[in-house]
Amino acid sequence: MSGDEMKNAEIKNDKEKININGTPETPEAKKGAEGGAGDGEGTLPAEEADPGVLQKLLSEQTARADDYYNRLVRLQADFENFRRRTRQDMENFYKYASEQLIRALLPVLDNFERALAAEGDTIDSFKAGVEMIYRQLLDVLAAEGLAAIPACGEQFDPVRHEAVLQEESGDYPDNTVIEELRRGYFLKDKVIRPSMVKVARTSQNK
Repeated sequence: MSGDEMKNAEIKNDKEKININGTPETPEAKKGAEGGAGDGEGTLPAEEADPGVLQKLLSEQTARADDYYNRLVRLQADFENFRRRTRQDMENFYKYASEQLIRALLPVLDNFERALAAEGDTIDSFKAGVEMIYRQLLDVLAAEGLAAIPACGEQFDPVRHEAVLQEESGDYPDNTVIEELRRGYFLKDKVIRPSMVKVARTSQNK
């Protein structure tokens, strides 16, 4: 090969090492080019990397966070108001729980006052007036669920009866209630006061 041919070959090789952008095709440049042709990991799309787009996204997220916070504040305020109203309602309920019963007893109180204010009545008429008031009071209390506990002739029941006396008797079975000393009462299905009673005792149980 002549000297001119060798010179032309070297020039050709140098041209092949130059890429289309006019930069030397060094191993580092080639590696970088290959890396740039990959899947683009670690980089943002052009539209998301735009400062205006980022500012818009930030504004949207900030507005959403503010909306959630305001909702939470309103919800907490509503809950506090609900709890306060509930507490007030319960206080009023316990404070005035007996109002209905008191209203029902007012006519009974009126009749007592009339009976005490009456002049010239005989003992019999006064007694009749008191009996009427007594029946009226029983009706009011019965409407609220009050009922007398059966006693005389019943078998002694420690839940409903309180035995304060015993008496030997051959006429009644053992532990039979033979006298009621103080009446007991149910309120609906609950014993609110047991009957105070005397019970029979047979001679075998002395």
